[in-house]
Amino acid sequence: MIDAPTGTRGRITVEGLEVVYEGRRGRNQALVSTDAIFEAGSFNALVGPTGCGKSTLLNVIGGFVPPTAGQVLLDGKPTRSPGPDRGVVFQSYALMPWFTASGNIEFALKSQGIPRAERKARASEALSNVGLAGREALYPSELSGGMQQRVAIARTLAVNPTVLLMDEPFGALDAQTRMTMQQFLLDLWEADKLTVVFVTHDVDEALVLADRVFVMTSSPGKIETVIEVSTDRPRSAEDYGGDHVELRRQVIKLLKH
Repeated sequence: MIDAPTGTRGRITVEGLEVVYEGRRGRNQALVSTDAIFEAGSFNALVGPTGCGKSTLLNVIGGFVPPTAGQVLLDGKPTRSPGPDRGVVFQSYALMPWFTASGNIEFALKSQGIPRAERKARASEALSNVGLAGREALYPSELSGGMQQRVAIARTLAVNPTVLLMDEPFGALDAQTRMTMQQFLLDLWEADKLTVVFVTHDVDEALVLADRVFVMTSSPGKIETVIEVSTDRPRSAEDYGGDHVELRRQVIKLLKH
């Protein structure tokens, strides 16, 4: 396999991807003939009807679900298992309640074989980067929902991934906190330019955050259309600029098919 050219680190290629789940009730095809390219350093949103395979596609990219057919390439190399190059953030914060904010991050770093002193330093830096400096010793139960999700994001970023996979990370938050977290994520992405694949049911959220919105069909799902988002960056989660209204109309029309 040829290595990716310089400057394309974090480029994801999905080729002819199909996923079939086998269960007691028979076969359930989640994805069919799915192709996509997520360019290095781009912010991409996946939208589609419930059950269309958005999370399945994310999990195949993450290496958690094997493809039945086709493949996913990261910088030209097949992804067959999870790895630190792909960080994942879920809707549920998945924080361990018996660890502090710092302890949750340090535990993730320990699994990478990082020495204790470096783990503590990197955890402190990661929390500072997400606006939680001084809260290292707090437990999840002492943090708001938005703060807990920031810890989850800090934990993911602390291992220095090139790709950030996010499965409805703000879905459980109230409207005001969700908007705050959208702006936080925009600012974070502007600074680091990781490749982001972001699953959401919220069309406005997709259009505010993403460079491209990948619209999926009903189950069995596949990517039907890619919408280029023309709104200039940097963006604000409080201001739907550019052609937002027209793009929103296009995406909603596609979702109704």
